[in-house]
Amino acid sequence: MTSFAPDSIVLNRKLPLWYQVSQSLRASILGRSPEEPLRLPTEERLAEHYGVSVLTMRQALKELEDEGLISRHRRRGTFIEPGVRRGAPVRLLGSVDAIVAQQSGMTTELLEHGRVPVPAALAEYFPDLAEVAAYHRLRSDEKTGEPTNHAVNHIRPDLAERIDPGDLVRWPMTKVLRDVVKADIGRITDTVQARLADPETARLLDVPLLSPILHYTGVTYDSAGRVLDVAVIHYRGDRFSFTVTLDAT
Repeated sequence: MTSFAPDSIVLNRKLPLWYQVSQSLRASILGRSPEEPLRLPTEERLAEHYGVSVLTMRQALKELEDEGLISRHRRRGTFIEPGVRRGAPVRLLGSVDAIVAQQSGMTTELLEHGRVPVPAALAEYFPDLAEVAAYHRLRSDEKTGEPTNHAVNHIRPDLAERIDPGDLVRWPMTKVLRDVVKADIGRITDTVQARLADPETARLLDVPLLSPILHYTGVTYDSAGRVLDVAVIHYRGDRFSFTVTLDAT
């Protein structure tokens, strides 16, 4: 029987390996195509794929099982849950793959894209630019069709020239920048605030005006500290929660 093939990952030895593996595998699962197999490779094959011990792989799989993304059956194997509910809590622990996992697993509609003047609120991030490329996307639960979040990415024009808009329907922007454009991603800084839905956000997310939403800003820097992308995402407050864990070592 053919098994699902997860993406690869370069592990950061300063972060817990099981966490990085679980987030990478989570992103692969949520971003899979419907026609891909539901069966996962064995623990041993997955451990070899990620370059970790079987014990570490087992801990990563338990995290995904507890979340309801996979089910494990004695003698039969491990399977992706086909009807898993999207928009589960996200744990952020310094991994780019955690960001990819956060953005994955929903039906995405590219509403519009093109060059625009740098918004005044983002001028500090792009002091050398007069324009950026803006990509507006609406993500929905693929089972119910319910809108879950509205994202606007503000990208440096030189990077935008190498982006195929069709890729943004299939993959998160972070994955496109890292794996397709081959951008030099040094770090991503996240800020999450509680806000009330304005008329446009309420319309897009199909919620009452002034409903609570999560306002997320993700700033992607290259290794020299230059901003590559500023993502502004509005999440429905009834569908998402964020947990940030800080490593003490």
